[in-house]
Amino acid sequence: MPASPSSAPAVDFVSPLPPVRSGIADYSVDLLDELAPLCDLRLVRLPGQEIASHVLDRYQVVDAAALDPVGRLPFYQMGNNVYHEGVRRLALDSPGVVTVHDLRLHHLLVESTLASGDLDAYVSGLGEEHGWEGAAAALSIRWGGHGRARLFEMPAHRSLLLRQRGLLTHSDWGLRFLEEELGQESGRAGGRLPPMRRVPMPMPAPALPGSEQAAAWRRRAGVPRSAVLIGSFGFQTPIKRTDVLLRVLAEPGMEQAHALVVGDVAAELDLDALARDLGVQDRVTMAGFLDAAAFPTAIAACDLCLNLRYPSAGETSASLLRILALGRAAVVSDYAQFVELPDDIVIKAPLKDDPGAEAGALASLLRGLLGTPDRLAAMGAAARAFIEREHRPASVARAVFEALDEWSRAPDGERPAPPRPPAPTSLTWGWLPGRIEVEGCDPPWPDGERRSIELVVANTGLATWLSGHNQDGGVVLEPQLWSGGRDLFRGRPWIPLPRDLPPGDSCRIPLKLRRPIGRARLRFEPHLFGGGSMTLCGATAFDRAL
Repeated sequence: MPASPSSAPAVDFVSPLPPVRSGIADYSVDLLDELAPLCDLRLVRLPGQEIASHVLDRYQVVDAAALDPVGRLPFYQMGNNVYHEGVRRLALDSPGVVTVHDLRLHHLLVESTLASGDLDAYVSGLGEEHGWEGAAAALSIRWGGHGRARLFEMPAHRSLLLRQRGLLTHSDWGLRFLEEELGQESGRAGGRLPPMRRVPMPMPAPALPGSEQAAAWRRRAGVPRSAVLIGSFGFQTPIKRTDVLLRVLAEPGMEQAHALVVGDVAAELDLDALARDLGVQDRVTMAGFLDAAAFPTAIAACDLCLNLRYPSAGETSASLLRILALGRAAVVSDYAQFVELPDDIVIKAPLKDDPGAEAGALASLLRGLLGTPDRLAAMGAAARAFIEREHRPASVARAVFEALDEWSRAPDGERPAPPRPPAPTSLTWGWLPGRIEVEGCDPPWPDGERRSIELVVANTGLATWLSGHNQDGGVVLEPQLWSGGRDLFRGRPWIPLPRDLPPGDSCRIPLKLRRPIGRARLRFEPHLFGGGSMTLCGATAFDRAL
């Protein structure tokens, strides 16, 4: 196992590792080779995940129970797929330094709750992250409200990231995003923002496959020698816009183009059906998941690669960096973190609202690009030089080590959980669930006996119930005491809620009450001042025979 200087920080590295099919697992191996000699490093085995023998042979591995946040600095690799749920739990319990591979972790919340049918946990989780706005957005799923907006507009990362001792991200765009997103929450909480630093993703520049290997790969894939092969690499999800690549094949002037799609395909995508509908199925090769040994040859077999992305979770694309490292030009979306890439190594394609319009614009761009092979070759050479210069694993590991070393020596002050945004109120919110109970009216209650009772008013909704002293939106309780067919409280003043009642809170209202003679019924019904009964808005009244 690699030796480290005796004064180096002690680091517990927590991440999915091979054989897990995760880009972050591959990233970790690239980083560990260079980071391990710089520090006292252990790997933490995530519950339920295997670790490949070639990793076990090289590094000290401990179970998660051995994580030591006092004597060692936990170093977490955080992504937004299901493989990172164990990472998230450990980072919440034992804060350390987090590499934020995905700036938005909402997808992970979905995987850990909704994927198993637990809507209540999803509502609670999004409420913890984004207050009543998050809980309200989550509740819409109960009535069939789905869509991508909440996934990307509600990052669901604040409770995790604000607790940490330091944060690393791979792009300046990502750094600005975290500073803005977390800075607002940290300011409201009266706490301090964790230190943050941009460190590039490590990417080795491997030996280039020979032209004979690339040609043989094309023949095995059934791609004609004269065809232009455009590749898309990585786990294929809707945001990768692989459908746009297939639509490009159907555009005029693209009849000689073939598409190579490498990677597992998300269940919600049916690329085979789309290719048939477009009439391009004979020019699409679905290669599926390829192991690390086959990946470089598949990239080398392509004339050009696409790495479109919209919307973005803020991730740096490892598959794009591998493409550039192998000297292939690429087309990316002119959006978010991809804007930072130099113009001499990638072509930036504008986004369009309509996939057909985007495919038409992209086809126009590609027709000009594919007709200039010298330009493609120059872009490929510049791309490889960029990776060797900016993403060399040894340089990246040194930058990571410097951050870990600095933050391991810094005091670990308490970091408050992010505050909830102010709740809506009964003046503006239409759904106001809650309940009223009465303590002290249990039988036996002799006729004519006077008792001290207490009304317990509980707000179980998302909106604050305003005090009954507010003329607009205030909550008041209508008392009713029925005996002999009439309401003995008729004409008496209603009881105002004594104070504002935030979501989840309750209050007590003391009263004195004499029990009527004979059969009687006691009722307290909540109302909005100047409005109707709150039982129409989800609240329940107290109604009991005495």
